[in-house]
Amino acid sequence: MNAISERKALDKGELESIVRMVLDEAKSRGADQAEVAASHDIGLAATARLGEVESLEYTNDRGVGVTVYKDQKKGSASTSDFSLPALKETVAKACSFATFTAADECSGLADAERMATTIPDLDLAHEWGMQADEAIRIAIECEDAGRSFDARITNSEGATVGTSSGVRAYGNSHGFLASYPKTSHSVSCVVVGEENGSMERDYWYTTARDAAILESPVSVGTTAAMRTVARLGGRKIETGTAPVMFTPDTARGFIGHAIGAISGGSQYRRSSFLLDAAGEKIFPDFVQIQERPHIAGAMASAPYDAEGVATTDRDIVVDGVLQGYVLSSYSARRLGLATTGNAGGTHNLIVPGNSGDLESMIQEMGTGLLVHELIGQGVNMVTGDYSRGVVGFWIENGAVAYPVHEVTIAGNLRKLYQQIVAIGNDQDLRGGIRCGSVLVDSMTIAGA
Repeated sequence: MNAISERKALDKGELESIVRMVLDEAKSRGADQAEVAASHDIGLAATARLGEVESLEYTNDRGVGVTVYKDQKKGSASTSDFSLPALKETVAKACSFATFTAADECSGLADAERMATTIPDLDLAHEWGMQADEAIRIAIECEDAGRSFDARITNSEGATVGTSSGVRAYGNSHGFLASYPKTSHSVSCVVVGEENGSMERDYWYTTARDAAILESPVSVGTTAAMRTVARLGGRKIETGTAPVMFTPDTARGFIGHAIGAISGGSQYRRSSFLLDAAGEKIFPDFVQIQERPHIAGAMASAPYDAEGVATTDRDIVVDGVLQGYVLSSYSARRLGLATTGNAGGTHNLIVPGNSGDLESMIQEMGTGLLVHELIGQGVNMVTGDYSRGVVGFWIENGAVAYPVHEVTIAGNLRKLYQQIVAIGNDQDLRGGIRCGSVLVDSMTIAGA
């Protein structure tokens, strides 16, 4: 197979030409407003299991989505066929669908004055140029490192190497039209360990825009094996209350529930445990949550949101106080507010720490539960009630005592957020929320 870099996605000019043509077609069919998003992505993924190639996948995905507004009625349609007849038919379908929907005074494009006027280069595209044989070699190397780490590693769910590159283009009838390329690369591994008749599995992964800054395959496989071996010999613990600390990869989701609760959709639907909470102190004084959309090379960076609105730095939580909501133009209108440039989601949320790394925070906790993995979906976003299965470690005298399993932690997020006593400086940079370990003073723990 040829290198990915030799199988190019459509360039920015080609996608923008398609968007422009679709917008013109929508105008000719009488749409009051229209917006078009087009994308083209090419990828390669190889999975190795037990030293053999399990799968090799090449992807070539593209699509165009068009939304039209007529008399405040909305119609949408999409296609993966970039031929002129297919694109015209897609516009016709969108216009037809708009005749069947109810008028909504809040519908329509974001305000024209909010459109991005400059498109900064955020360094989001770094081609890997990886060929299939190289991907296979890396996957096998990664899995071999995990399988050979310890005699207790007896099986594997495989190691996967993936790379993708693509272009996104967006335009609307305000005259806005822009595009940018981006890439994503990853290496992951899952292994299984066994000891005294019990089995455990764990994983590790690395992901980045630039393959040059990925962790090495050996490091990924070894870390997956270390995590798996550490979980062997898990015990049950007594039911009670104790401090609970979330590792950075689990803390990301814990904090993320607050972001979901302050999203515009949750607010205008009146289905949020942080309903009308702007201006309220929902975290302790030391907690800040910052949105920084323009971090070079970051996984959630974007020069504009899904509506073409310019993205800007913003402080969502200052000294524990919620400053506002996460809004698209539609949800903002429903609430009588202005868009925050978050159509399609947030862009690089940063939660600065007030403590040290994980090891020092374990010492600070003294005794309690360290959460390594969360199980289940026990989060009620209306009431804030929180109940999750946990795999992790019991901490005594500031050190890991033993692994635990069949444990559930519970509480109400409104109260739990107020009980955060420390946030680590060990930020996980692999996702859209950059947060370190989070220590909660007390939670209900259901064990044996």
